[in-house]
Amino acid sequence: MAEKTIVQGTEGAEAVIAKAKDFWTRNGKIISIVCVVVVLGVAGYFVYNNYILKPKQEKGVDALYKAEDYFRKDSFNLALNGDGQYLGFLKVADKFSGTDAGNLACFYAGACYIKLDDNANAIKYLNKFDTDSKPLLARKYKLLGDASGDLGKTSDAVDYYKKAARAFEDDKETSAEALFLAAYMTDRVLKNPKEAIELYKELKKKFPKTREGYEVDNYLAQLGIYNAD
Repeated sequence: MAEKTIVQGTEGAEAVIAKAKDFWTRNGKIISIVCVVVVLGVAGYFVYNNYILKPKQEKGVDALYKAEDYFRKDSFNLALNGDGQYLGFLKVADKFSGTDAGNLACFYAGACYIKLDDNANAIKYLNKFDTDSKPLLARKYKLLGDASGDLGKTSDAVDYYKKAARAFEDDKETSAEALFLAAYMTDRVLKNPKEAIELYKELKKKFPKTREGYEVDNYLAQLGIYNAD
């Protein structure tokens, strides 16, 4: 009986091996190709990240230095376009696209264009800027609100100001300013007092100790709201 069991077990093992050989015969080429593709993909990512992207990022950071210096000195044309020797934000954004430096250059370029009263290009470059930083995101939305407002796109401006106010509420002064602008434009330009009242109330509740928070009761009173909670 034991011998029969061993024989059956041996036959079962041989059957499994035979099936495995058959599977490999039929699919071995595809599996080999997939393995090669995976290995090449991992190796390619490593090479790209360490030998292409990282050096490009480091060069981009170096290129930003002089443009940022001009920006701090309010030399916005030089910051944007460069001085012939050093790159401006536009060239950095283009030459180092795909890096953090190129991304940040888009933010700076948008800010420069606002200072130069070119709001269409400001919106273009600010929308290219992407960030996980809440303070920078709030700043981006605030600048987009400013640019949209200057172009007469009041609804867009209000939407951006609301986003700016809610993106990083730890910065109470900036958030309060953005929310006030949203409320004021909603009332005075969009002629929507109901929504303006709600925005003023939100400002009063969230940021009562800011400059706008101290003044908000005056604007609510003008809309017929007294002693708002």
